[in-house]
Amino acid sequence: MYKIKFGTDGWRDIIAEHFTTENVRRVAYASAEWLNSSNLPKKIVLGHDCRFAGSMFANEAATIFAAHDIDVVMARNFVSTPMISLAANKLNVGMGIIITASHNPPSYNGFKIKAAYGGPATPSTVEEIENLIPDLAIIPEYSFDHFVSNGRITYADFENMYLDHCKNSFDMEVLTSVGKNLVYDAMYGAGRNVIPALFSDARVLHGGNNPGFEGRAPEPILKNLPEISELIPTSEAYKFGLATDGDADRIGFFDEKGRFVDSHHLILLLIEYLVDFKGYSGKVVKSFSVSDKISKLCEIKGLETITTKIGFKYICEHMVTDDVLIGAEESGGIAIKGHIPERDGIWMGLVLMEYAAKTGKSISQLIDDVYAKVGAFAVERYDLHINNELKLSIIENCQKNSYDSFGEYKIERTEDIDGFKFHLSNGSWVMIRPSGTEPVLRVYAESSDSKRAFEILDATKKAILND
Repeated sequence: MYKIKFGTDGWRDIIAEHFTTENVRRVAYASAEWLNSSNLPKKIVLGHDCRFAGSMFANEAATIFAAHDIDVVMARNFVSTPMISLAANKLNVGMGIIITASHNPPSYNGFKIKAAYGGPATPSTVEEIENLIPDLAIIPEYSFDHFVSNGRITYADFENMYLDHCKNSFDMEVLTSVGKNLVYDAMYGAGRNVIPALFSDARVLHGGNNPGFEGRAPEPILKNLPEISELIPTSEAYKFGLATDGDADRIGFFDEKGRFVDSHHLILLLIEYLVDFKGYSGKVVKSFSVSDKISKLCEIKGLETITTKIGFKYICEHMVTDDVLIGAEESGGIAIKGHIPERDGIWMGLVLMEYAAKTGKSISQLIDDVYAKVGAFAVERYDLHINNELKLSIIENCQKNSYDSFGEYKIERTEDIDGFKFHLSNGSWVMIRPSGTEPVLRVYAESSDSKRAFEILDATKKAILND
């Protein structure tokens, strides 16, 4: 029997290979059993994104929950992960479920579990549910249509709920004034209706229906966004570029020159705006792979920082129990005070646009302001697609401290919170970690500029692969 394992955010696998209706029923069964054993309301919100067969898988999960006497409130059409999390937060339910594989390639689908507070379920909850997954989930006696007809399964408009929340939370007059300056790449994902609804004159790319995402993984990183980076320099009207992934919880962003602005820089900009312009305070919770410049800016502002393992569920644990200003990952997942404890690509894009509009500065000028405080830097990443035997061998070498240098770069100290971060001279570092959702080995490097970061990556790759 195939063993279902949850990664950094949910269970994901290849459609028709392991992500099947039978296995979705198994996970839904365990989730329902867990909810019924808890003191939480016996009610869930449920949706799916734009991936192939999302509606079918969502209906299968809904039927299992309904058969466990749990009320199910569903979206009729595709929704984003932040929409499900917001609905879970607002509708007094015990759990939120969304069928999505987020940024993974189009052959994947997945099952994410959201808690009643509107963010990822805690690691302990996920582990408890995982342990309840049966070898076989019996097909319920009654059908999906039966539970719809008797009212156990009902429908709600989570997209309009999200849009209203946006309109009530931002200075829409200011945002609307710069809406015409926005290019938005929806990546054929579940956020594609939001930006046109908020800004009728924004330029939208890849906003149609394409469950195969044109064969491109819907991950908002530079290599997947050639159109937006080429379009912005063609007109002085375009001041912002925003992209979101398949379920719209991750952000990709571009400045007015069409240059990609990575998450490390976005986190710094958000801290600046939230503290200096909004007057907010709180801790900064960051994943292990983010730039050290985050800690430096926090020191300047007197903010406490907490570093977690990779995976937003670890960040979310702090956001629901502590006073947190921002929780952020290297991979484009960011949450801030004043919203739900959930990654939200569109929300972060709106905050950044509001920041620029209210200061009258461009994104590149705002970045220069940050550089004046913490210094210029770049973080780059390689995703190494290698066989499992070699990957395990590299990780074992890291565990045994087998590396004392990568080429000319001497290792001064090592951290192993999640993966292995090797600190080098002059504030540079390189990090090695296997992905929690894909069969790849990730290698990150930070240095004073992109050229030096890639030089460190190349030296590290050569050393660990014995090239």
